[in-house]
Amino acid sequence: MAGAWLILPTYNEAENLERLVRAALPRLAEAAPEHRVLVVDDGSPDGTGQIADRLADEFDAVEVMHRSSKAGLGRAYLAGFQHALAGGADLLLEMDSDFSHDPADLPRLIRAADDVDLAIGSRYVPGGGVENWPLYRRALSRGGSLYARAFLGVPVHDLTGGFKCFRRRTLEGIDYLNTHADGYGFQIELTYRAYRAGFSVREIPIVFREREHGTSKMTARIALEAIWKVPALRFR
Repeated sequence: MAGAWLILPTYNEAENLERLVRAALPRLAEAAPEHRVLVVDDGSPDGTGQIADRLADEFDAVEVMHRSSKAGLGRAYLAGFQHALAGGADLLLEMDSDFSHDPADLPRLIRAADDVDLAIGSRYVPGGGVENWPLYRRALSRGGSLYARAFLGVPVHDLTGGFKCFRRRTLEGIDYLNTHADGYGFQIELTYRAYRAGFSVREIPIVFREREHGTSKMTARIALEAIWKVPALRFR
């Protein structure tokens, strides 16, 4: 199936996945008559994979990729990208699986990609914002984006965000399978590669909300990786 593919990496998201998929499907249909949701589950022990399978049985537009173990957000996205491109996807969307990103913003993100190569849902442009985050999380995220933006010379305000829509040609043009970072670093690296390759990038304002159910997958290792990954990208 061509059209727009929403890729949802999951690990222990049993409390969120079904509600998210049911909320996302009609929003995808608004902007992309041909659409698909691909759940990439990293062997969640809480039953997330089984919930995804049940949704795939119910909805023709839902598909599940089961991976044997937790290998990180970046690896899950790369596997999902590869599968979606092989399936003929024209647009490939990233989105958190915990309602931090509002499914109602999916049509705006897709429409923003009509005439650019990469559309990014941004917390740090006018109209964007963050809700229910403690001060240290705000400082870490905002500071990380400012640090990466200044060091890499990329005119993007939200480099660490994970709500994106890539055109097929963009991913195919940046050697995406050779991306090595995870988490924040993965998001920075993809956008940096797209910008350096000459692809057009647009940010649209979104409001990011802290998850209500489940636990965050952010770790100190992921944050530290982003710090050292930025100079490595710059000097590669």
